[in-house]
Amino acid sequence: MHVDKRLEGKTALITGAARGIGFEFAKAYLAEGARVAIADINIARANEAAAQLGAGAFAIEMDVTRQESIDAAVDEAVRVLGGIDILINNAALFTAAPIVEITRQDYDRTFAVNVAGTLFTMQAVAKHMIARGQGGKIINMASQAGRRGEGLVAVYCATKAAVISLTQSAGLNLIAHGINVNAIAPGVVDGEHWDGVDAFFAKYENKAPGQKKKEVGESVPFGRMGRADDLTGMAIFLATKEADYIVSQCFNIDGGQWMS
Repeated sequence: MHVDKRLEGKTALITGAARGIGFEFAKAYLAEGARVAIADINIARANEAAAQLGAGAFAIEMDVTRQESIDAAVDEAVRVLGGIDILINNAALFTAAPIVEITRQDYDRTFAVNVAGTLFTMQAVAKHMIARGQGGKIINMASQAGRRGEGLVAVYCATKAAVISLTQSAGLNLIAHGINVNAIAPGVVDGEHWDGVDAFFAKYENKAPGQKKKEVGESVPFGRMGRADDLTGMAIFLATKEADYIVSQCFNIDGGQWMS
């Protein structure tokens, strides 16, 4: 029996896709029939990811803090895939510090990746989509951290609030070209990146390694931390025709942690 694949014939560019959530998105998209450009600043890791994912996955080097790298990567993705139907802006950094210890260097770096990286990658892909004239789907990765403040996470929270705002504005502007822009706001998602997050809290809250992660997981109404594959259903749905009438929205996929 033939089962229709929901993204059959579609092409996607996913940033920060060599590992973690981005890798899981790429895997899910391939399973639904899409071809995917795995864009990452670490090209060796992107090549490994593409090889692991197999046919239909292509590695592309991309540093979202450099405009020339964004432009070159989008051009390469268009060349390899024949066009870009879907963009997932997933590349991001996490940082934490009390207000009085935030450095300009850390602020600039985090905003360069999380906010400017999202905006200017979205812009470059939108220009291609407009010129192509077939519309498209853009999905930005926000966070529940963008819905509220956190005492030790001011800079990261501010970047994700900016991603939500950019999604709203870009969605209103680009829908005139048939391009839907929406966002996904995960809650706490388990993965190797959480080792770094846990270390920040161990330092600033004087907790034992692993203690914060355990507490956070237990605080989720669903009963556990999220997994990358908990996010793939929404990422697939927002890329399909079923989501054509959804514009400028941000969806919480967080086990019930935040309601908005």
